[in-house]
Amino acid sequence: MAINLSKGQKIDLTKSNPTLNNITVGLGWDEAAQSGDGGLLGGLFGSKPAAIDCDASIILLQGDRFVDKKDVVYFGHLKSEDGSIAHQGDNLTGEGDGDDEVVKVSLNKVSPKYNKIVFVVNIYQAQKRKQDFGMIKNAFIRIMDDSGVEIARYNLTDNYQGLTGLVAGELYRHEGEWKFAAVGSGMNVASLSEMLQTYK
Repeated sequence: MAINLSKGQKIDLTKSNPTLNNITVGLGWDEAAQSGDGGLLGGLFGSKPAAIDCDASIILLQGDRFVDKKDVVYFGHLKSEDGSIAHQGDNLTGEGDGDDEVVKVSLNKVSPKYNKIVFVVNIYQAQKRKQDFGMIKNAFIRIMDDSGVEIARYNLTDNYQGLTGLVAGELYRHEGEWKFAAVGSGMNVASLSEMLQTYK
């Protein structure tokens, strides 16, 4: 049975399952229906809002800090330098059920210099498009084992109105074991680069 996590909750991944080396992290979201979507007339006059392009990225931290531009995995850099993390590609709209972006993590390959792996989501060109996470619903992060069985899920249910960046969850080492923390904190950032600065 998968564990449904609440904000701030932490769970052990490898202590109780020492053979767990490969996990899949799925992140998903849906676009909320917008009032004044345009309807027929809006469509005719070109006022239908742009689709919200959420981008999932992975930040590898050394001593809780982001120290090297190579330590971020995102749609423009799909694999970590140590080969432990592989982003499965960008989803431009969030349409459809299930995971919108998927990340494969080989826990046993993560370089010992990294103590934490942070999963973040930001809205591409949020300020230009006047978009924020108040326009998103059903956001979640989930962890699956090698066979696709869901181990844990965290549904992000806070009000993220006005915020353009989201820290969904963190994988971190503790006494030689891997754990996962449900974070769910939002921030107002213009880009992924700005988000990275908060970990300097």
